[in-house]
Parts: sequence; structure tokens; C-alpha cells
Amino acid sequence: MTTVLTSDTTRQTVPPEERYAAELAFLAAYDTGPRPPAWRLTPRAVVTFVMGSDGRALSLPEGAEAPGGVPRRMVVEGKFVGDRALVERCVVTLAGERGLLLVGEPGTAKSMLSELLSAAVCGTSGLVVQGTAGTTEDQLKYGWNYALLLAQGPSRQALVPSPVLTAMTRGAVARVEEVTRCLPEVQDALVSLLSERRVAIPELAGLEDGSAAHAAPGFALIATANLRDRGVSEMSAALKRRFNFETVGPIGDLDEETALVRRQSRAAVERAGAPFQVDDAVLEALVTAFRDLREGRSAEGWEVERPSTVMSTAEAVSVAGALGVAAAYFPGDRDVLSLLPGHLLGVVRKDDPADATRLLGYWDGPVRRRAEQGSATWRTLWDLRAVLEG
Repeated sequence: MTTVLTSDTTRQTVPPEERYAAELAFLAAYDTGPRPPAWRLTPRAVVTFVMGSDGRALSLPEGAEAPGGVPRRMVVEGKFVGDRALVERCVVTLAGERGLLLVGEPGTAKSMLSELLSAAVCGTSGLVVQGTAGTTEDQLKYGWNYALLLAQGPSRQALVPSPVLTAMTRGAVARVEEVTRCLPEVQDALVSLLSERRVAIPELAGLEDGSAAHAAPGFALIATANLRDRGVSEMSAALKRRFNFETVGPIGDLDEETALVRRQSRAAVERAGAPFQVDDAVLEALVTAFRDLREGRSAEGWEVERPSTVMSTAEAVSVAGALGVAAAYFPGDRDVLSLLPGHLLGVVRKDDPADATRLLGYWDGPVRRRAEQGSATWRTLWDLRAVLEG
């Protein structure tokens, strides 16, 4: 019997395999086609899980048994806003047991996509290593329980597998976040792992069960890398050849990006126990400003000087959430729209104080022009220009 978790009020975040357990159980029964070794869903069902069913209710086939607690008809929620063909290529890469590298600007949902793919393919997104300058080779391979090591000597019981090694032996998906932030010698550990599909454990040489851990069928690895980190620890050509590269770009459509910002900021504010009270006009102005500054051109075609910082969708969600919290906990103190310039200033000044001048240039350009064209929202924002001069 499948246990379906629908909500959790004891944690700030819930992994996708738990949050969407009902959808995963439904899709496993809905599509009974061929599956790669150890996969929970068919490749087609994985894509449906990530991209959704386009608002259509899917029905289990006649004779298929519905998992416990799961209805026979279900609308699968779209979770990733992006190109379906991109997701399909990612799934094909994993089905072929190739390494998958998701690259793009910060805040383009690379990590979220890797979590969703892992949850759908093997039932867990938790076999992850966070890449940093302090990540060691042991964190990609294995370590030791030193109490057992001293008491018994090298043994399988004393071995502490890394998340990657655990994924290898289970035939699951491992994730390495921000791989280019790892030092080159640590990255090199992935070369032999992805080519030879085994991890040598010389300390266990001579044992009957061997001194190497071999990858079970189904093992795959997803890594992410930010384009802004290029040059931090450049990947070697040998490591690059062992990955299929897929670029995750910003959301192309204003309405889709606004809907995502609304949905995620609303969820964040409601998790805090407060109602979401940011109206659509404010959200559209927020997302429009982020898009204009990100692209260096307004929707009308006016030139905009781009700030050096990344104006990502994830950052827009954070600002919208902050506006929602302010509206909930300081009701009536100030109009929510009046808080937007100050939050934008906080975003653009993260990397370079000179970006504040670029934001002023945006106010003197597109914001002023829209105000002159009669938009009440942009007129209010233009009147708040002095906030950016403080």
C-alpha cells in the first residue's frame, strides 16, 4: 500500500518525493509502459510529472488498480516553467545513464529541476552533495566510521558511503550542486566514477566481497553549474566529455513568470501563517522591472543599462514574498507598491554599488515613460524616485 503525504507543517521545505507523493503514485499506475532499469516511472511519465498535464485530468486505464489514497483521475501540476523539449532531453540523458549537467544563470531553477527529475526517476532527491571550495573527495566517494575502523579495522561496516556512492549501489540518481565551485582535484574524482562506473576502495583489498563498489543499473548523476561561476574552478575537458550539457534559461513569457512569482511567493507567505495581500498590478510591475533589467531592454524596446547582479526569477520571488510579509504584518502602514523601489535597490546593490546608478537610469527611462503614458502604477513608482537617491 502506498502512503501519500499531502502536507507537512513541521518543516519549511518538503522534498518533492513527499510533497508530490500522490502524483508520483498516480503516474506509476497511469503509465505502465517500458521503464529503464530501476526507474519508478516511464520516461514519458517523468516528463509529465515535471511539466504537468496542461490542466487535463488524466484517468487510470481500465483494470489498473489505484494506489491507496490516490484517486483514479488527477490533474498533474506543472512544476517547472520552461521548454518541454529541454526536459525531454534531460530524461533521455538519464535513461542512457549519461551524466547530466544543468548550466545557466543563478535563479533559473536548475536545482529545482534536478530535484524533480531525481524524485520522479528513483523516488528520492536527497542523494546530494553541495559543491563548495571546501568539498573534499571523501564527500564524493566515501569516508569511515573511525570508532568502528579502530575497533575492527577496514570493513564494509566501517565504511561511510557518500550520497554518490549510495546512489551507485542502489541504481539511483545522485546530485552534485554547483560542481564548478569544487576544486579541480575534487572534480577529477568524478571522471573515473562516470567512466569506469565504480569506486575503488583500496583499504578493503583482500576482502571476499572485493575492494570496489560498482554502479548498479539505473545509476545516473545530475550536476549543476552557474554561468556566473565560470572560471572559479573550470571543469577539465575530460570531465566535460562525461556530461551532456543542457542550458536552463530565464522564463521567456511575462505572464508565465508573473504566475510563478505569484504562486511561490504566496506559498511562502502562507507558510508563515499570513494571508497574501499583494495585488496583481504590483506583481506585474515587479516582474516587468526584473525582466527589463535582466535583458537590458524594456518590453517596449527601450534600451536599459543592465546591472552587474543577476535579476533572477528566484530573486523576484524573494522580493514578492517580502512585500507579502510586509502587507500582512504591517497592514495599513504603507502602500505595498511604495515598498518596491527600496527592495529593488537592495537587490541591485548586492554585487556593485554602482548598480544603484543604473537603477536610477532605469527610473529615468522606462519608468518615467510609462508614467507619462498614463499608467497609474508606473506613475506611483516614478513619484517614488527619491527613495533610490537615499
